[in-house]
Amino acid sequence: MLTAKQHELICFIHDRLAETGISPSFEEMKEALDLKSKSGVHRLISALEERQYLRRLPNRARALEVLRMPERSDARPKGAARVAPPASVKPAPQPANDTIEIPLHGRIAAGAPIEALEGQSSLSVPAALLGGGEHYALEVSGDSMVDAGILDGDYALIRRTETARDGEIVVALIEDNEATLKYFRREGAMVRLDPANRSYDPQRYAPNQVRVQGRLAGLLRRYD
Repeated sequence: MLTAKQHELICFIHDRLAETGISPSFEEMKEALDLKSKSGVHRLISALEERQYLRRLPNRARALEVLRMPERSDARPKGAARVAPPASVKPAPQPANDTIEIPLHGRIAAGAPIEALEGQSSLSVPAALLGGGEHYALEVSGDSMVDAGILDGDYALIRRTETARDGEIVVALIEDNEATLKYFRREGAMVRLDPANRSYDPQRYAPNQVRVQGRLAGLLRRYD
């Protein structure tokens, strides 16, 4: 049986993975559950691991895998009223062997911006990782997004769009010749591109210097 907070946390992680393919940060989990400190998040995750609901993936920053979702009754402390799970929780995706080919457009910086390359290669991607819309892939170069679980050599799966909301991870084309993968934010009259690594500083540009080329939809990683 899970406590209400344990149930709330696994639902939040499950929902975020279904939407973005990336585990939420400990700060995001703390805020979502209205906890006072990240240590509370660590205790909840450890409890979910012990009960075999969650698994931490080795050699990946903050990466979590939902092994199973609780039954509705598992969410109720003894004597509590029965409640339905949050409406935002999506069913766990079913395994799929279907793959599709999407364009692979060179390398994208997760550090200092580098030139965006338009290539003719393609990448086979499990269809279950992609939603609607047109997609392409970019190979990640650099470590400025490691705290978002995005590592050097990963393949970023990008949904084409020219707009973004604050806090989304986007491909930003800078002055039409350099591209970078960053969190997108508006700061007054400027556009701020935030890394997910404290070793790097945010980048600020005038709006006419930056064009959004897509939003992160998922990641692929190869293990050699």
